[in-house]
Amino acid sequence: MDQLAATLLSAPVLFFLLGVLAAAVRSDLAVPETIAKGMSLYLMAAIGLKGGVEVANAGVNAQLAKALVAGLLLSALIPFAIAPALRRFGRLDRVNSGAVAAHYGSVSVVTFVTASQIYGADGFMVAGFMVAVLAMMETPAILSGLLIARRDGSGGLLNRHLLHEVFFNGSVVLLLGSFAIGLLIGPAGFEPISPLFKAGFTGVLCLFLLDMGLIAMRRILQTRALTARLVVLALVFPLVNGTVGVLAGTAIGLDAPTAAALGILAASASYIAVPAAMRLSLPQADAGLYLAMSLGVTFPFNIVLGIPLFRWMAEQIGAVA
Repeated sequence: MDQLAATLLSAPVLFFLLGVLAAAVRSDLAVPETIAKGMSLYLMAAIGLKGGVEVANAGVNAQLAKALVAGLLLSALIPFAIAPALRRFGRLDRVNSGAVAAHYGSVSVVTFVTASQIYGADGFMVAGFMVAVLAMMETPAILSGLLIARRDGSGGLLNRHLLHEVFFNGSVVLLLGSFAIGLLIGPAGFEPISPLFKAGFTGVLCLFLLDMGLIAMRRILQTRALTARLVVLALVFPLVNGTVGVLAGTAIGLDAPTAAALGILAASASYIAVPAAMRLSLPQADAGLYLAMSLGVTFPFNIVLGIPLFRWMAEQIGAVA
């Protein structure tokens, strides 16, 4: 309960809740799109740089390799695990099941960044190499979702434009690129730019989450495709996937903060990279549906409850192990 209270009373989460409340009462509060995009670029560059610097300081080790393998497997397999539930319980067709499943196999950068910030403020430090795991988990789920959607053989699985979107979308390029820069410059090279990328990080995250709260609630209010059954699934998926992620992290020997971070990654759902790929490859899928589930339901759940829950779970499982 203490962790839940600390999370709910942290500045980033309170700004997110402020955005939710403002949208719920239909306030005209808005963050200009260009500013929101700039904040997104800043956050991804900052988290990538800091992760690369930490790995440069600690060195590449076996834990990084095991975490990468675990992350890739989770991203690739989660869509196949949840697609049957989407079809049977959620009553979705094959195309929409594949599109939604791809979102839940991929990851939310903002959820990971928020969790890392909240954990770090309490001395619960996530390993820097998890930034690389985050970047690697964005794309396998897209391919798995397409396999599910096109299992009937209609349409080619891949094309040049889709491959480019999957492997060279902006978030993957910026995360991996800034991670590589941090790895190359190390702590000494990061010191001159740290005032920009460290001191202002939490403030920018607060404003970005304000915007996310506005968008999430407005998405829920606008869509008509979100049934009660799908809302239940959008809450169950992060619980189950996050638990599997924490268990996998503990099993491969990650410390509690890093296992919790793997749980957060497994529990999160993409609302940036995957929608772009789905619009290109599965235009017949209902965009309002998969965005309402991932951004309107799962994202708020993870920000408010998932972050303290998976920390508690990692600590308890780690203590038993």
